[in-house]
Amino acid sequence: MLRELAKSIREYKHLSIWTPILVSGEVVMECIIPFVIANLVNEIKAGCSMGTILSYGLVLLVMALLSLLFGALAGVTCATASCGFARNLRKDLFYRVQTYSFENIDKFSTSSLVTRMTTDVTNVQMSYMMIIRQAIRCPLMLVFSFVMAFVMGGKMAFIFLLMVPILGIGLSLVIYKTMPLFKKVFRKYDALNNSIQENVQAMRVVKAFVREDFEKKKFETAAEDVCNDFTRAEKILAYNGPLMQFCLFAVMVFVLSFGSYTIISSRGLDLDVGQFSALLTYSFQILNSLMMVSMVFVMITMSEESARRIVEVLRERSTLTNPAEPVRTVKDGSIDFDHVNFKYSAKAHRFALANIDLHIQSGETIGIIGGTGSSKTSLIQLIPRLYDVTEGSVKVGGVDVRDYDLESLRNQVAVVLQKNVLFSGSISENLRWGDKYATDEQIQEACKLACADEFVEQFPYKYDTYIEQGGTNVSGGQKQRLCIARALLKKPKILILDDSTSAVDTKTDALIRKAFAKFIPETTKIIIAQRISSVQDADRIIVMNGGCIDGIGTHEELLQNNEIYREVYTSQNKVGEDDE
Repeated sequence: MLRELAKSIREYKHLSIWTPILVSGEVVMECIIPFVIANLVNEIKAGCSMGTILSYGLVLLVMALLSLLFGALAGVTCATASCGFARNLRKDLFYRVQTYSFENIDKFSTSSLVTRMTTDVTNVQMSYMMIIRQAIRCPLMLVFSFVMAFVMGGKMAFIFLLMVPILGIGLSLVIYKTMPLFKKVFRKYDALNNSIQENVQAMRVVKAFVREDFEKKKFETAAEDVCNDFTRAEKILAYNGPLMQFCLFAVMVFVLSFGSYTIISSRGLDLDVGQFSALLTYSFQILNSLMMVSMVFVMITMSEESARRIVEVLRERSTLTNPAEPVRTVKDGSIDFDHVNFKYSAKAHRFALANIDLHIQSGETIGIIGGTGSSKTSLIQLIPRLYDVTEGSVKVGGVDVRDYDLESLRNQVAVVLQKNVLFSGSISENLRWGDKYATDEQIQEACKLACADEFVEQFPYKYDTYIEQGGTNVSGGQKQRLCIARALLKKPKILILDDSTSAVDTKTDALIRKAFAKFIPETTKIIIAQRISSVQDADRIIVMNGGCIDGIGTHEELLQNNEIYREVYTSQNKVGEDDE
């Protein structure tokens, strides 16, 4: 896990190394200063001159300034390295997610991925910052201070060694008790973020059904669960403070009482005032270091589960990979399904698609209809290899899709979904997702084919009109037409419309199909629709039912031979007659 995380340090490796070096310099200065002060106290006691005092003062000033300089530089390098590490980690997580197949995405919820890139990365960043600074400083301070305390106080320094096992046992118990709680709390963080995300995305539905109170209660329940688990964990961690205070006061009582007794009884021979003052300073340094060690352990304990969740994403490999020598050219838009069976997961009990045997010629217009859950979308998702078939094969241009370079294949297969997404930016910026080098003339031509030019031209800023995130400032039909135009700019060999004209009126729907037939005759067009009118002019129509092909033929043939198609057609025409 640590090796995986360390890969994200990269260009901040040198700063991460310099931080412990600078911290070491700071510790050395801080540990020598009490020793010099002890000697100064003894010199003053012996009646030294003012020159001696000034020379000691100058040495102490230089050492204090060096300690300050080392500490400040260590702070800068530590902050830069930890922030840079967090930036790289978020970048690596985001880039890894971009390589995921739909099957990989299905393993992680969107809210969980967001939590891992935000809260979890922040926890790991804080832990890394403590590791390269405090986790180096505290042990060094412990060792140096103990050595100097032994030099100055002799056997009295062994009291510090007695405190180490007490603290060690206490910290171990704290970590043992809190780790399971932190594992639970981060899973509940995912649920909390999911509640927020779902509420914001569906705000119009929430308000339309006046469900604000229900959503508030749902959020309150999720927030309360997180709060309760964190409270239980923090209560256990709170024992860390009293434990440290006990050790601190126990040592101070021992040093003050036994040290004072030794000075008085030996009249300064075994322990003088200078040594005693240095011993007190070293005791504070040792105990302060032990307290910081406990804080480091707490932070590491909190971030361990975060680190595990991050590494889980980084180690996940896409289930769809390029072959050793991929095919990079798609010859044409022909599509062949050869005895295809497909299910979304190996654990699934039934196939989403079963015994699909289908052959589509390049340039054909294919309509697909079927009820909800008939696996229409599952069928077309196999063409651009969003999923791999479980059995059989899917070929595009006569080549198995698994033999193609993924990018080359998907550049030739444009899919327009019913709920396609527009991104924040101008209309032209959104359309250039299809072709980032598209000229203004090409953008306008694509919009004409998609019947989007008529409303774009009415906007004050036309193609420079700003689209809000998710396309919330345009209607559903306008959004669908812009998405169709964006797909057309790819100049694909296969164009798939997955119920992407459902929000468009029948007249505009007919104009779009007419434009396709006239201007992109060589492109294979697959149209999934609920309306018979959207597919009845297709070269062939596929009727899907329960993950199987129930019938294939023209509009007239299916009216005669397919009961499902005939029922849908009859019901839709009756509705039309009743409306009249």
